[in-house]
Amino acid sequence: MKKYIDTGKKDTRSGFGAGLVEAGRADKNVVALAADLKGSLKMDAFAAEFPDRFIECGIAEANMVGVAAGLALTGKVPFAGSFAEFITGRVYDQVRQEVAYGHTNVKLASSHAGITLGEDGATHQTMEDLALMRALPGMTVLVPCDYNQTVQATKAAAKFDGPVYLRFGRPSVPNFTDPAEPFEIGKVYELNPGSDVTLIATGHLVWEALQAAEALEAEGISAAVLNVATIKPLDEAAILASVAKTGAVVVAEEHNAFGGLGEAVASCLAASKPAPIEFINGGDRFGQSGTPAELMAYYGLDAAHIAEAARKAVARK
Repeated sequence: MKKYIDTGKKDTRSGFGAGLVEAGRADKNVVALAADLKGSLKMDAFAAEFPDRFIECGIAEANMVGVAAGLALTGKVPFAGSFAEFITGRVYDQVRQEVAYGHTNVKLASSHAGITLGEDGATHQTMEDLALMRALPGMTVLVPCDYNQTVQATKAAAKFDGPVYLRFGRPSVPNFTDPAEPFEIGKVYELNPGSDVTLIATGHLVWEALQAAEALEAEGISAAVLNVATIKPLDEAAILASVAKTGAVVVAEEHNAFGGLGEAVASCLAASKPAPIEFINGGDRFGQSGTPAELMAYYGLDAAHIAEAARKAVARK
């Protein structure tokens, strides 16, 4: 199997900040809005380079989404940024009515997603956002896996015509994808082929899936690894092609058990190619305070638990 190298840990929110600047240089219609979280969203460089294209909306997320929708109707390409819990749960009605229902060209930039937000605790650690965004008709949902891919995903979102939910995080995580590889919305990236089990992961869990695959290889289990950076629309053909070879599946995500990638993959397999499937997720629980590493281990969102789930799935074939 291919060995992936961590070239230096970086936070994916910084990948968004870098990608936003590049998108702004490529298209003068790209604008950015923040809800008093410019620094947390790494929008500082964009605001400095394009001060007339940056709007500080203050702690008024609902208003920010409405302003973004209005800007989109004038031909602008607005990126509205906030913490994942605030840009989804707090303003769900505005996102539904003004972005999804109107199919406005708004990009919802969502930082501090999942439990790896860490010590801020359950009120800020959204584990339900993918379910909320997947349920909205016409909403594209992107979850890149590292800094490099987040840069490229941000640029791709700017070029895409339609509403996009772009999810990234706060902690520094391994950076291992090719920085020059363009991001293709709707594509599953096969990082490794395999013959015994397919490990399907998204976001921070992709690196963990790669580490699990290495451990399994040492045991004689050949694991394919799929990086699902687009949750919706889901590249069902790529998933089905991999499962046709392996006959067993593990889905890993930093989200709760309901409405996320796991259920999307299960639905795909149930309709076309049923196979033993195991799930790695946060379960039916809220987050809690702790370091990102402590929480990932506590909720079982790590390579060891992915490898164990793979053994179970293979045994069920």
